[in-house]
Amino acid sequence: MASDYILEMEDKVYKANKTSLELLRQLKDAEVEIETLKNYIIELKQRIAVYIPVKDDPIDKRLAEFINNYPERQKLKIMFMRENEGVYQFGTKRVWIRVDKDKINIRVGGGYLSIDEFLDQYTPAELEKLERKDPLKKFSEKIAVQKTIIGKEVRETSPLRASPTRDSPGRMSPSHKRAI
Repeated sequence: MASDYILEMEDKVYKANKTSLELLRQLKDAEVEIETLKNYIIELKQRIAVYIPVKDDPIDKRLAEFINNYPERQKLKIMFMRENEGVYQFGTKRVWIRVDKDKINIRVGGGYLSIDEFLDQYTPAELEKLERKDPLKKFSEKIAVQKTIIGKEVRETSPLRASPTRDSPGRMSPSHKRAI
């Protein structure tokens, strides 16, 4: 009787383990499929159009095609903003664009650069201009350290700390104490 009960329990444990292994295999397959779908979604997001051209503007259509199919999208940190047909704002720079034999050329000085050459040459300068205009960056640079020259001594303080007392108009004296 006891041996029949043990055999029955062993059979149930065997079936439970077999079911668990099958469920784990299915879970692993599902995880692989989920990872594949995630990668597919990432790829689709990268293909989404980021520039929608004006309907009847062949230059704008060609520019949109270039931007939307650009392989290294993270390099396109400064966007083109259309002003008129062939006239765009690129950061702080106004540029004139033309399409010759399906190639985009941008007027620079007295000649033209291909769009790839233009982006390589002008993107860093425009990014630097944007960075200089960043108000948070300017603020943090001003707060970092303030240097005050008193006589021959250089004193560094943060403008957020309480300032020392004044001993004459416009001059700070760290050694002078205020009378209470």
